[in-house]
Amino acid sequence: MSAASPSGTFPYKLIATDLDGTLLRSDESVSQRTRDALAAATAAGAAHIVVTGRAVPWTRHILDDLGYEGLAVCGQGAQVYDAGAHRLLTSVTLDRQLAGVALAKIEAEIGPLYLAAGRDGLEGEVLVGPGYAVTGTLPSTPLRDVSDLWAAPLNKIYIQHPQLSDDELADAAREAAGGFVTVAMAGEGIVELLPLGLSKATGLSLAARRLGLKAADTIAFGDMPNDIPMFAWASRGVAMADAHEELRAVADEVTSSNEEDGIAVVLERLLA
Repeated sequence: MSAASPSGTFPYKLIATDLDGTLLRSDESVSQRTRDALAAATAAGAAHIVVTGRAVPWTRHILDDLGYEGLAVCGQGAQVYDAGAHRLLTSVTLDRQLAGVALAKIEAEIGPLYLAAGRDGLEGEVLVGPGYAVTGTLPSTPLRDVSDLWAAPLNKIYIQHPQLSDDELADAAREAAGGFVTVAMAGEGIVELLPLGLSKATGLSLAARRLGLKAADTIAFGDMPNDIPMFAWASRGVAMADAHEELRAVADEVTSSNEEDGIAVVLERLLA
């Protein structure tokens, strides 16, 4: 990763921002300062793409509230969503047979897991099994019979463990089943099993190509290990002040926290 050369009034043609812990404050709002900085950057010719681990059903209301009408990369790169048209452009689903094998291998090593799963599609519901703790107040559907998990196409499976930390769980899952699924840690209590090889970089590269843009045109903002592939793809990666240590280790720059307008701090400097 290296800094881009200035062209015009803003040195990048594409701004990629994670949502939770990055663009969003803890109350799921975006500050006016950050909105203004993004508006100034887009007025200067840059495109803004939201790149989030949330699938479309858990993202759409935020984008609508922002008046966001561009492309969004959702579901850890599985979905490219046209927010203006409310249309899903691409979607990658999890091989349910491989996912079942992966879960069996993980549980054989560390014991029973608490499970949830995200179904594919614009209206795909999140099924939540017994014991699984959902972050925040996002809508979900109770999963009473585990066999229902496999009844329709999925974009991801969420796993939690009664004793292991998120880092320990992610490491154990990769060790046991990394040849069958991609394991991503997206936030507190959020460890996910995804289609093998999928990452935020996968979806971002597809979305950028639709806009005629490249990795060299891109500055990316994030806070968690699932943003590492996006940072590796982009020209410059900026971690938030309270980002996970694994992301901070590969970032080109560390800015203020999401509560302190970290994205705006960087954009304002680049626009100056």
